[in-house]
Amino acid sequence: MLSSLVAGLGLGFSLIVAIGAQNLFVLRQGIRREHVLTVALVCAVSDAVLIAVGVSGLGLVLEAAPWAVQVARWAGAAFLLAYALLAARRVWRPTDPPAVGATSAREVVTVVPDGVDEARAGGATVQTSPAASTAATASIPARTSRTAALLTCLALTWLNPHVYLDTVFLLGSVASTHGQTRWWFAAGAMTASLAWFFSLAYGARLLGRMFASPTAWRVLDGIIAVVMALIAVSLILGG
Repeated sequence: MLSSLVAGLGLGFSLIVAIGAQNLFVLRQGIRREHVLTVALVCAVSDAVLIAVGVSGLGLVLEAAPWAVQVARWAGAAFLLAYALLAARRVWRPTDPPAVGATSAREVVTVVPDGVDEARAGGATVQTSPAASTAATASIPARTSRTAALLTCLALTWLNPHVYLDTVFLLGSVASTHGQTRWWFAAGAMTASLAWFFSLAYGARLLGRMFASPTAWRVLDGIIAVVMALIAVSLILGG
Protein backbone atom coordinates (compact mmCIF):
# COMPACT_ATOMS: atom_id res chain seq x y z
CA MET A 1 0.00 0.00 0.00
CA LEU A 2 2.65 2.53 1.05
CA SER A 3 4.93 1.55 -1.83
CA SER A 4 2.10 2.12 -4.32
CA LEU A 5 1.32 5.49 -2.76
CA VAL A 6 4.95 6.61 -2.96
CA ALA A 7 5.29 5.29 -6.52
CA GLY A 8 2.22 7.26 -7.61
CA LEU A 9 3.54 10.36 -5.86
CA GLY A 10 6.90 10.09 -7.60
CA LEU A 11 5.52 9.43 -11.08
CA GLY A 12 2.92 12.16 -10.63
CA PHE A 13 5.57 14.75 -9.79
CA SER A 14 7.85 13.60 -12.62
CA LEU A 15 5.08 14.11 -15.17
CA ILE A 16 3.72 17.40 -13.88
CA VAL A 17 6.83 19.36 -12.87
CA ALA A 18 7.83 20.68 -16.26
CA ILE A 19 7.59 23.95 -18.17
CA GLY A 20 4.35 23.80 -20.10
CA ALA A 21 1.34 25.86 -21.09
CA GLN A 22 -0.68 24.96 -18.01
CA ASN A 23 2.13 25.57 -15.52
CA LEU A 24 3.02 28.92 -17.08
CA PHE A 25 -0.60 30.04 -16.84
CA VAL A 26 -0.79 29.01 -13.18
CA LEU A 27 2.49 30.81 -12.51
CA ARG A 28 1.28 33.99 -14.19
CA GLN A 29 -1.99 34.00 -12.26
CA GLY A 30 -0.10 33.37 -9.03
CA ILE A 31 2.24 36.30 -9.59
CA ARG A 32 -0.73 38.54 -10.36
CA ARG A 33 -2.64 37.10 -7.35
CA GLU A 34 -5.71 36.70 -9.51
CA HIS A 35 -8.23 33.91 -8.85
CA VAL A 36 -5.39 31.79 -7.47
CA LEU A 37 -7.62 29.35 -5.58
CA THR A 38 -9.91 28.86 -8.58
CA VAL A 39 -7.05 28.18 -10.99
CA ALA A 40 -5.16 25.82 -8.66
CA LEU A 41 -8.35 23.95 -7.76
CA VAL A 42 -9.46 23.52 -11.38
CA CYS A 43 -6.05 22.14 -12.38
CA ALA A 44 -5.86 19.75 -9.42
CA VAL A 45 -9.45 18.50 -9.79
CA SER A 46 -9.02 18.05 -13.56
CA ASP A 47 -5.89 15.99 -12.97
CA ALA A 48 -7.68 13.91 -10.34
CA VAL A 49 -10.52 13.15 -12.77
CA LEU A 50 -8.08 12.19 -15.53
CA ILE A 51 -6.06 10.00 -13.19
CA ALA A 52 -9.24 8.27 -12.00
CA VAL A 53 -10.26 7.68 -15.61
CA GLY A 54 -6.92 6.05 -16.39
CA VAL A 55 -6.77 3.91 -13.25
CA SER A 56 -10.37 2.73 -13.59
CA GLY A 57 -9.61 1.32 -17.01
CA LEU A 58 -11.72 3.83 -18.91
CA GLY A 59 -8.53 4.92 -20.61
CA LEU A 60 -8.87 1.83 -22.78
CA VAL A 61 -12.14 3.27 -24.09
CA LEU A 62 -10.37 6.48 -25.06
CA GLU A 63 -7.58 4.46 -26.63
CA ALA A 64 -10.18 2.78 -28.83
CA ALA A 65 -11.24 6.22 -30.09
CA PRO A 66 -8.03 7.84 -31.38
CA TRP A 67 -10.07 10.50 -33.15
CA ALA A 68 -10.85 12.07 -29.77
CA VAL A 69 -7.15 12.68 -29.13
CA GLN A 70 -6.78 14.10 -32.64
CA VAL A 71 -9.62 16.53 -32.03
CA ALA A 72 -7.96 17.64 -28.81
CA ARG A 73 -4.63 17.96 -30.63
CA TRP A 74 -5.89 20.35 -33.30
CA ALA A 75 -8.20 22.31 -31.00
CA GLY A 76 -5.39 22.62 -28.47
CA ALA A 77 -2.93 23.80 -31.12
CA ALA A 78 -5.37 26.48 -32.30
CA PHE A 79 -6.00 27.68 -28.76
CA LEU A 80 -2.31 27.78 -27.88
CA LEU A 81 -1.48 29.76 -31.02
CA ALA A 82 -4.21 32.27 -30.16
CA TYR A 83 -2.93 32.54 -26.57
CA ALA A 84 0.64 32.97 -27.85
CA LEU A 85 -0.49 35.83 -30.09
CA LEU A 86 -2.23 37.53 -27.17
CA ALA A 87 0.89 37.20 -25.03
CA ALA A 88 3.03 38.57 -27.87
CA ARG A 89 0.62 41.46 -28.24
CA ARG A 90 1.09 42.30 -24.55
CA VAL A 91 4.85 42.38 -25.15
CA TRP A 92 4.67 44.85 -28.01
CA ARG A 93 1.67 46.86 -26.83
CA PRO A 94 1.64 46.93 -23.01
CA THR A 95 -1.35 48.62 -21.41
CA ASP A 96 -1.66 50.88 -18.38
CA PRO A 97 -4.70 49.41 -16.58
CA PRO A 98 -6.10 50.17 -13.12
CA ALA A 99 -4.62 48.47 -10.09
CA VAL A 100 -5.84 45.06 -9.02
CA GLY A 101 -9.04 45.53 -7.08
CA ALA A 102 -9.30 49.24 -7.82
CA THR A 103 -12.58 50.62 -9.13
CA SER A 104 -11.23 53.89 -10.46
CA ALA A 105 -8.14 56.03 -10.63
CA ARG A 106 -9.64 58.33 -7.97
CA GLU A 107 -9.97 55.57 -5.37
CA VAL A 108 -8.50 56.27 -1.92
CA VAL A 109 -5.27 54.33 -1.53
CA THR A 110 -3.80 53.20 1.78
CA VAL A 111 -0.11 54.01 1.90
CA VAL A 112 2.02 51.95 4.31
CA PRO A 113 5.83 51.94 3.93
CA ASP A 114 7.61 48.60 3.58
CA GLY A 115 8.25 46.95 6.93
CA VAL A 116 5.63 49.03 8.80
CA ASP A 117 2.58 47.26 10.13
CA GLU A 118 -0.64 48.79 8.79
CA ALA A 119 -2.24 48.94 12.24
CA ARG A 120 0.77 50.82 13.63
CA ALA A 121 0.56 53.20 10.73
CA GLY A 122 -2.87 54.16 11.99
CA GLY A 123 -4.58 53.13 8.78
CA ALA A 124 -3.63 56.50 7.32
CA THR A 125 -4.84 57.03 3.79
CA VAL A 126 -3.65 59.35 1.12
CA GLN A 127 -5.95 60.66 -1.58
CA THR A 128 -4.13 60.29 -4.85
CA SER A 129 -4.77 62.10 -8.08
CA PRO A 130 -5.77 60.22 -11.25
CA ALA A 131 -2.34 60.82 -12.74
CA ALA A 132 -0.53 59.55 -9.64
CA SER A 133 -2.69 56.45 -9.42
CA THR A 134 -2.12 55.66 -13.08
CA ALA A 135 1.62 56.10 -12.75
CA ALA A 136 1.79 53.94 -9.63
CA THR A 137 -0.12 51.06 -11.20
CA ALA A 138 1.16 51.21 -14.77
CA SER A 139 3.29 48.14 -14.23
CA ILE A 140 0.31 45.90 -13.37
CA PRO A 141 -1.21 44.14 -16.41
CA ALA A 142 -4.95 44.31 -17.05
CA ARG A 143 -6.95 42.22 -14.59
CA THR A 144 -8.40 38.98 -15.93
CA SER A 145 -12.01 38.15 -15.06
CA ARG A 146 -12.71 34.97 -13.09
CA THR A 147 -14.69 33.54 -16.01
CA ALA A 148 -11.88 34.20 -18.48
CA ALA A 149 -9.30 32.67 -16.13
CA LEU A 150 -11.50 29.62 -15.56
CA LEU A 151 -12.15 29.04 -19.26
CA THR A 152 -8.48 29.51 -20.14
CA CYS A 153 -7.45 27.07 -17.41
CA LEU A 154 -9.96 24.47 -18.61
CA ALA A 155 -8.85 24.87 -22.22
CA LEU A 156 -5.14 24.56 -21.39
CA THR A 157 -5.92 21.39 -19.42
CA TRP A 158 -8.52 19.53 -21.47
CA LEU A 159 -7.40 20.55 -24.98
CA ASN A 160 -3.88 19.23 -24.36
CA PRO A 161 -3.54 15.76 -25.93
CA HIS A 162 -0.42 15.10 -23.86
CA VAL A 163 -2.53 15.14 -20.73
CA TYR A 164 -4.41 12.11 -22.06
CA LEU A 165 -1.25 10.32 -23.12
CA ASP A 166 0.55 10.97 -19.82
CA THR A 167 -2.17 11.21 -17.19
CA VAL A 168 -4.72 8.76 -18.58
CA PHE A 169 -2.78 6.18 -20.59
CA LEU A 170 0.65 6.18 -18.95
CA LEU A 171 -0.46 6.58 -15.35
CA GLY A 172 -3.31 4.17 -15.94
CA SER A 173 -0.96 1.57 -17.39
CA VAL A 174 1.55 1.86 -14.55
CA ALA A 175 -1.26 1.80 -11.97
CA SER A 176 -2.55 -1.49 -13.38
CA THR A 177 0.76 -3.14 -12.42
CA HIS A 178 -0.03 -2.44 -8.76
CA GLY A 179 -3.06 -4.69 -8.80
CA GLN A 180 -5.29 -4.29 -5.73
CA THR A 181 -3.34 -1.25 -4.54
CA ARG A 182 -3.68 0.64 -7.80
CA TRP A 183 -5.99 3.19 -6.16
CA TRP A 184 -3.31 3.95 -3.60
CA PHE A 185 -1.05 4.61 -6.58
CA ALA A 186 -3.75 6.92 -7.95
CA ALA A 187 -4.01 8.66 -4.58
CA GLY A 188 -0.27 9.33 -4.65
CA ALA A 189 -0.46 10.79 -8.16
CA MET A 190 -3.44 12.95 -7.20
CA THR A 191 -1.60 14.19 -4.11
CA ALA A 192 1.39 15.16 -6.25
CA SER A 193 -0.87 17.14 -8.56
CA LEU A 194 -2.65 18.88 -5.69
CA ALA A 195 0.62 19.77 -3.94
CA TRP A 196 2.26 21.02 -7.13
CA PHE A 197 -0.51 23.29 -8.39
CA PHE A 198 -1.18 24.90 -5.01
CA SER A 199 2.54 25.34 -4.34
CA LEU A 200 3.09 26.88 -7.77
CA ALA A 201 0.03 29.14 -7.59
CA TYR A 202 0.57 30.45 -4.07
CA GLY A 203 4.36 30.32 -4.14
CA ALA A 204 4.44 32.49 -7.26
CA ARG A 205 3.47 35.53 -5.20
CA LEU A 206 6.98 35.48 -3.74
CA LEU A 207 8.10 36.71 -7.16
CA GLY A 208 5.85 39.77 -6.85
CA ARG A 209 8.71 42.20 -6.20
CA MET A 210 10.55 40.91 -9.24
CA PHE A 211 7.53 41.78 -11.39
CA ALA A 212 7.08 45.32 -10.10
CA SER A 213 8.16 46.79 -13.43
CA PRO A 214 6.56 46.66 -16.90
CA THR A 215 9.79 45.24 -18.34
CA ALA A 216 9.60 42.12 -16.16
CA TRP A 217 6.01 41.47 -17.27
CA ARG A 218 7.00 41.90 -20.91
CA VAL A 219 9.81 39.38 -20.48
CA LEU A 220 7.43 36.88 -18.85
CA ASP A 221 4.82 37.38 -21.57
CA GLY A 222 7.54 36.96 -24.18
CA ILE A 223 8.54 33.62 -22.65
CA ILE A 224 4.90 32.56 -22.49
CA ALA A 225 4.36 33.48 -26.14
CA VAL A 226 7.39 31.47 -27.28
CA VAL A 227 6.56 28.40 -25.18
CA MET A 228 2.90 28.39 -26.20
CA ALA A 229 3.81 28.75 -29.87
CA LEU A 230 6.40 25.96 -29.68
CA ILE A 231 3.93 23.61 -28.00
CA ALA A 232 1.30 24.46 -30.62
CA VAL A 233 3.76 23.72 -33.44
CA SER A 234 4.72 20.41 -31.81
CA LEU A 235 1.03 19.47 -31.66
CA ILE A 236 0.50 20.40 -35.30
CA LEU A 237 3.52 18.33 -36.32
CA GLY A 238 2.17 15.44 -34.29
CA GLY A 239 4.81 15.64 -31.56
